[in-house]
Amino acid sequence: MKVSQNIKVAVDAVVFGYSNKLKILLIQQKFGVNVNKWALPGGFIKDTETLKQAVIRELKEETGVKANYLEQLYTFGAINRDDRARVITISYIALINPKNYFLKATTDAKDAKWFNINNIPKLAFDHKEIIDKGLERLKAKINYQPIGFELLSSKFPFSDLENLYQIILEKKMDRRNFRKKMLSFGILQETSEFQKTSIGRPAKLFKFNETKYKELERKGFHFEIKFT
Repeated sequence: MKVSQNIKVAVDAVVFGYSNKLKILLIQQKFGVNVNKWALPGGFIKDTETLKQAVIRELKEETGVKANYLEQLYTFGAINRDDRARVITISYIALINPKNYFLKATTDAKDAKWFNINNIPKLAFDHKEIIDKGLERLKAKINYQPIGFELLSSKFPFSDLENLYQIILEKKMDRRNFRKKMLSFGILQETSEFQKTSIGRPAKLFKFNETKYKELERKGFHFEIKFT
């Protein structure tokens, strides 16, 4: 059977960040029918690239960001999702700490900017749907894998970790039980350093022990956070 096909393949990155609030990284379109509209970083895949290589390149070119945590999310292929052509996009989730990067928009991005997840402007294409799917994945996965540490500084007060979980899951927690549960895993390392503050007692800083987590994981350790 003869097949007539003229489909382009793209990648898009749902980049979450955290700075007291959950944030999403967007770029402003420089060209085309969606000029000046905000969208997810992404673009077409080169013939010589893998999917992951393409999304890494697009992120770097359009925002200046290089994500340590990158996970394939979902494939979006509605017929009319892109005005330019029939385009199928493979989306990825990235988690980063915004404090570690200076945003720099180049190529076909006019600007790159962080937006609070609850204050997103009207987006180009079906990118709001892609963000919603990414947020759904993040909310589910943070309960059974310690991906939240990717959003924090390398050393952080325990209150930052509590706040992160409450914001992402949109739930209040029993702080004492949460702390007890987290510390029981043995993957949080208490440091001798304190957070500098002008009010109240300085808070001790912690860091995530990834080596310990990987070691426990190989032995069958199961990370799980449940809210009552």
